[in-house]
Amino acid sequence: MSLLLKSVDDNGVATLTLNRSEARNALSMDMRYALTDAFNAMSTDDAVHCVVLSGGKKFFAAGADIKEMVASTPVDIILREIERHWQVIAKFPKPLISAVNGYALGGGFELAMHADIIIAGESAQFACPEVRLGLIPGGGGTQRLVRAAGKAQAMRYLLTGDFIPAQQACDLGIISDVVPDEKVLESAHTLAQRIAALPPIAVRQIKEVTLAGVEAPLDVGLALERRGTQLMFATEDFQEGANAFLEKRPPEFKGR
Repeated sequence: MSLLLKSVDDNGVATLTLNRSEARNALSMDMRYALTDAFNAMSTDDAVHCVVLSGGKKFFAAGADIKEMVASTPVDIILREIERHWQVIAKFPKPLISAVNGYALGGGFELAMHADIIIAGESAQFACPEVRLGLIPGGGGTQRLVRAAGKAQAMRYLLTGDFIPAQQACDLGIISDVVPDEKVLESAHTLAQRIAALPPIAVRQIKEVTLAGVEAPLDVGLALERRGTQLMFATEDFQEGANAFLEKRPPEFKGR
């Protein structure tokens, strides 16, 4: 049985679904390898313009595979190079939307936070519960949560492992939108299709400049933005977009 289900529609939206329901999509090493392979492949696939990552209708991902971890030594963990698998998703150049139903816990929460946009169902729950196992988050949870929610709120949830209901996660700026549970995937696809219809080079530049700039001083971020803007004037899509606007017609972007 495949650990990931993948499809690509005619609009350039790829749907990647975690498919390990018997373990609530726990992130085993095999699952991590499958995710790495999938994101590497999609990064160079011109047919893919935007990606929706889902865990299915009942849960997103329950976290790391505890059965694999419980007998591991520090050397085992080092040799697994799990950070290399996370990095492939973190550096994925195309827009990524997490569609979250049910629980996104530990590594599952960290996986969701690797996305550019998170859409969650009303009953979705998020948490970094590693402290309750005598661990700390290891997939970026301490760093991404504090950047999304601020120090005071992040500390409150990191130090207790408490669950964050979807609406509160949205209010804190951790996720993008809350929709009815049965509308999560549909909402994510609708948004993904809107993004996929836009100029691919501009979309990728926005993602690259935004993520690079948020980790840099303001003047560096502004410099990156200026260079990105200048680059866009060399694209055929800019000419098409401008001419379509002036001619009052829908643009036809080609990704050139």
